[in-house]
Amino acid sequence: MRSSMAKQGPGNGLSSQLLDWYDRHARILPWRSRSGEAVDPYRVWLSEIMLQQTTVPAVKAYFEKFVEYWPTVEALAAAPLDDVLKAWAGLGYYARARNLHACAKDVVERFEGVFPQAEAELRSLPGIGPYTAGAIAAIAFDQPHAAVDGNVERVISRLYAIEIPLPESKPEIRARTQALVPVSRAGDFAQALMDLGATICTPKSPNCLICPWTEHCAGRKSGIAASLPRKAARKQVPVRRGVAFWIERPDGAVLLRRRPEKGLLGGMMEVPSTDWGEPPPAPEQESPLAAEWSALPGLVTHTFTHFHLELQVLKASRILDGVLRDDGDYRWTKHDDLAGEALPTVMRKVVAHVLGEAAKPRRE
Repeated sequence: MRSSMAKQGPGNGLSSQLLDWYDRHARILPWRSRSGEAVDPYRVWLSEIMLQQTTVPAVKAYFEKFVEYWPTVEALAAAPLDDVLKAWAGLGYYARARNLHACAKDVVERFEGVFPQAEAELRSLPGIGPYTAGAIAAIAFDQPHAAVDGNVERVISRLYAIEIPLPESKPEIRARTQALVPVSRAGDFAQALMDLGATICTPKSPNCLICPWTEHCAGRKSGIAASLPRKAARKQVPVRRGVAFWIERPDGAVLLRRRPEKGLLGGMMEVPSTDWGEPPPAPEQESPLAAEWSALPGLVTHTFTHFHLELQVLKASRILDGVLRDDGDYRWTKHDDLAGEALPTVMRKVVAHVLGEAAKPRRE
């Protein structure tokens, strides 16, 4: 956290009030520099990628694990992708992990291990969009860029009583935020806005009495703050269905398969499954090998951003010939090693479903 006073600039009165509040109430987070410390762009970038669509409490342990394993961008770039995916397992949205690794390699190869400061160059890196580029430029390099995440959208919508629903209101919110960014301490201002939204201007029951902007908040004055930001009506989430095949050798090893690099959960390991669609596929045509199958009771369910998934699990009661029907990237993994595999959450649910059924007492 930088200690210099914010220089005069757009929205300076509001900015100064927020920075004064931040100097007293800033959250202590493992990726933030303390007063007097140099800002490490690597830690800023790593935290911003991890925090996309994830909460601060969920990210802390992952961040500390990553910087312990790979303390520099060069170390992360040199790491095998499988190791990165395994360390990421549980954070979700695995394309972020693949882009994280690709970005580290790009920074090393194109920029000699030094993160670029220009927003345009930051946006040229894998996995860095407008928000992340603005956040890195502001926090790591103190450049006057707006960093507009969900917390900031909420704060600004309430401050200016913006009743246009999201996502249509995004351009106005970004413009309003940019107008508030001070000439200096842009990084502290960006983090202050995030902290304000996370701790005071919360989605439900905002604590307006202790907000540094309470006297200026148009949403509070009009009595609509708690209802902002408005959101467009959500479309009904479609349901897709599929079948997962649990194949276990006599020695207890389980068959896993790597998903294609491109597409949903790309590069992750899975319990082999059919395509996920509607209507459900014919499992006998998509099983990885010939076997006698028994269906486990119940379904494994998981909700992705754009669809809800229901998986039936078929367990091979007897393997007929053991010959794999395609040249996919398969491997046999012992039960004790499943926890260390880069399995996405939906596949960990499949494992838990199978092992949970196995542990149930049988009726005579």
